[in-house]
Order: sequence, then structure tokens, then C-alpha cells
Amino acid sequence: MKSENRLMRGACRFDSEILAEIYDHYSPGLYRYAMRLMGDADQAEDCVAETFSRFLSALRAGGGPRDHLQAYLYRVAHNWITDQYRRGALPSLPLDEALYLDDGTDTLQTVAASIEQERVRSALKLLTPDQRQVIVLKFLEGWTNTEVAATLHKTEGSVKSLQHRAVAALQRILIPENQR
Repeated sequence: MKSENRLMRGACRFDSEILAEIYDHYSPGLYRYAMRLMGDADQAEDCVAETFSRFLSALRAGGGPRDHLQAYLYRVAHNWITDQYRRGALPSLPLDEALYLDDGTDTLQTVAASIEQERVRSALKLLTPDQRQVIVLKFLEGWTNTEVAATLHKTEGSVKSLQHRAVAALQRILIPENQR
């Protein structure tokens, strides 16, 4: 927490070294998060850029986070992604470039993995935005309930409930009824 407080103090002063440190520290995770939800590298890069642009705009206006910088940045990214879904601005998911690489892996396994990833990504799109965010942050990013609760501005109990409902929904979507 001390490190995050130091980063926030430097960001409020527009210290370029601190702002670069914030970007270097948080951008890889934000990119992974956006990539998992959107499935498109260009859109994920746009999401990261827009997240930091909005962060800087908020700081210039005297706003932005006072604490929980990571939660704030992920919330901004989540809101941007949600806006893109609402606008229908997301491109259809392209075939994974890995399918075209001859790196010695079994092409059938690569295709099967790509199909399964698309099934999961499609299933995630059927969840509510909060459920989707809980699943991605908890299971793909490895966040604690406390961190997710701070990002969603909810209690830990609410996060647990969202997680339970999301997992149940994913099971209904992904696992045929005769295999449950």
C-alpha cells in the first residue's frame, strides 16, 4: 500500500517518472484483462491507452483515485470495454494467428484450444458485466475478493455472490445438462 500511495502522490504532481512507472506496472495486466474480455489485440491496446488517457484527464481535473489505484484503473478499463460492447464496436473475433505459425505444435490441438477459448469467451459475453469482471479478475488475474470488491465498489459478500452466480451460469452454458 505504501508503494501505491507513493505512486498516487507522484501522479498528482504529474511526475513523469512516476507516471511512467504506473504505466509500466499496470499496463501489462490491463492489456491481459482487456484481451481476455475482447479477444482482439488492437482493441486491447486501445483499451489500455484510453484507460491511461482517462486517468490523466481525471488527474488534470483534480479527480482520479485517492487510494486503490489498481482498482481504479481496472474500473476505467471495464467501463470502456462495456461501452464498446454497447456500441457494438467490437470486431468479430479473428482466427488466432497462432494457427498459422509452424512452430512444431500439433495443429489439431491448436485448433481445438482456439475453439474452446472462443466457447469460453462467448459464454463470458452472456454474463452480466459485473459477473464477467469477477470471473476474469478472480480466476484469470488471480485477484483476491478484497481487490475485486474495491474495483467493483461492492462488499466482499457481494463479490462472492456474483462469483457463485457467474460460475453457475457458466456451467449451464458450457456443460451439457446430461453431463452435469
